[in-house]
Amino acid sequence: MEAGLVKKVLEAALLAAREPMTPLELRKMFDEDLSTDVLRKLLDELREEWAERSVELIQLASGWRFRTRAEFLPYLERLNPEKPPRYSRAMLETLAIIAYRQPVTRGDIEEIRGVAVNTNVIKTLEERGWIDVVGHRETPGRPALFATTKQFLDDLGLRSVSELPPLEQISQTLELNYEK
Repeated sequence: MEAGLVKKVLEAALLAAREPMTPLELRKMFDEDLSTDVLRKLLDELREEWAERSVELIQLASGWRFRTRAEFLPYLERLNPEKPPRYSRAMLETLAIIAYRQPVTRGDIEEIRGVAVNTNVIKTLEERGWIDVVGHRETPGRPALFATTKQFLDDLGLRSVSELPPLEQISQTLELNYEK
């Protein structure tokens, strides 16, 4: 199959997809083997072709997807003026501890925060798909170890936790939000 047609098929699939698509899913669409290198080259070409558009092709933790560029979001939000959920300081602190120190136990979180972790905080983060149990610490009671998920990275537009902003910046943001 000609590279131009392969690229158009990739573009169509990515535009139609509701969720990020993995390289394996993208390669499944073609009869002949599409090498990882060729796929990456075509995706990079697509990303360049869309560089000046209102939508961009990005790579996330769980795959590739098109998304609206950030500068156009204020206009689109007017179509659905839904307020995003507000999270408590306790929830944001708990999530930040898990993201930056993972894997951690509930006891680790409580030690860092200096207060008990409400069960609903952990439950809400799990329901949101942002954290998950990734194992158990080999200590008495075998407490669960929590870590962030690919969904967490996708929702933040990141490929890995190494792309998280510096911790100092997060604490400044928390302070600014709670001074209002």
